[in-house]
Amino acid sequence: MAAPGENLRINGDRLWETLVQMAKVGPGVAGGNNRQTLTDADAEGRALFQSWCEAAGCSMGLDALGNMFATRAGTDPDALPVYVGSHLDTQPTGGKYDGVLGVLGGLELLRTLNDLDIKTRHPIVATNWTNEEGARFAPPMLASGVFAGVHAQDWAESREDAKGLRFGDELDRIGWRGDEPVGARKMHAFFELHIEQGPILEAEGKDIGVVTHGQGLSWTQVTITGKDAHTGSTPMPMRRNAGLGMARVLELVEEIAWSHKPDAVGAAGHIDVYPNSRNVIPGKAVFTVDFRSPDLGVIKDMEARLKVGAQKICDDMGLGVEFEVVGGFDPVTFDPTCVSAIRDAAERLGYSHRDIISGAGHDACWINQVAPTAMIMCPCVDGLSHNEAEDISKQWATAGADVLLHAVVETAGIVE
Repeated sequence: MAAPGENLRINGDRLWETLVQMAKVGPGVAGGNNRQTLTDADAEGRALFQSWCEAAGCSMGLDALGNMFATRAGTDPDALPVYVGSHLDTQPTGGKYDGVLGVLGGLELLRTLNDLDIKTRHPIVATNWTNEEGARFAPPMLASGVFAGVHAQDWAESREDAKGLRFGDELDRIGWRGDEPVGARKMHAFFELHIEQGPILEAEGKDIGVVTHGQGLSWTQVTITGKDAHTGSTPMPMRRNAGLGMARVLELVEEIAWSHKPDAVGAAGHIDVYPNSRNVIPGKAVFTVDFRSPDLGVIKDMEARLKVGAQKICDDMGLGVEFEVVGGFDPVTFDPTCVSAIRDAAERLGYSHRDIISGAGHDACWINQVAPTAMIMCPCVDGLSHNEAEDISKQWATAGADVLLHAVVETAGIVE
């Protein structure tokens, strides 16, 4: 399809003001947002997004898991829509741009087409996926996972938060369950704009990240058992210190990740030590090892080396150890045609860019299984995200949305 002219740009001031207004919904305690999924704040943010979409002349669809679809009609009634979007939910101490930029960038795209009276052959749909973060209801990317057939809807609705509240019940409570079957929609393509959540683009002075792959993820929960004992009266040779065993396993995790540099990473972010008392040698340690790589073979190697190495460490120390896979997904290779549309758009608009691998999971990673998909990234200050201090510039947001506009319009086809 013909490429749009380089003078086609979004309204950066309007996009920025929209971001500012959404950030007022579910404010955090330190300048960011706490708009966790299926809370009253989430409902308020959804209502605001719907009002903006309807004011832009879009019809709003809603499926049985609360996924929102704002449609701008195309000229061909038989053409599958081009979808664009991300998520409006945040971490408990989340930033103002993670996910939100992708949803509101999609809205700004539709507004710009209205301003310029541009018609496309394919309809364009701006999407808000439910529960991308997984902060309240694990796992992340939950509703897009059901849409893509990765999870069962009943299983998703049975997920519980820390207070024992069910996902399905909370969706009903806030009034955002639709009648549309989840996954019934067919897509011509899907594009997601997102902040990088890492430091590479800012450090290299690049405006745009052309996302070619998404890292695969492996979560293994490791439980090490020793013996609770008094820290003062138990001789060193007679200790079975689960905390020390964990420390040695975490050194192994670091060594394994470094052996697959530069793209592989590994750490343990969730750690519990029992009984967690100042004068008791830990008798149990439970922690989740997070390995990521764009290469499935590397992930499998890291998993295998963790189990063999941790088993030996614990055997040598007289400790017990158990392993449980608690999450993960395979690496993603995004659609070459969609990726090229993004790269070509950045070139056409004169934005500096580089290919990049997404280190985090995104809704696009699941949607890639059912439709041609690609992602655009813009820099964020110091690579900081999942933090209320998360920050981007208006210029970065504008550049990302400009590239999104061009890639989507080229894919949807301008009608002269």
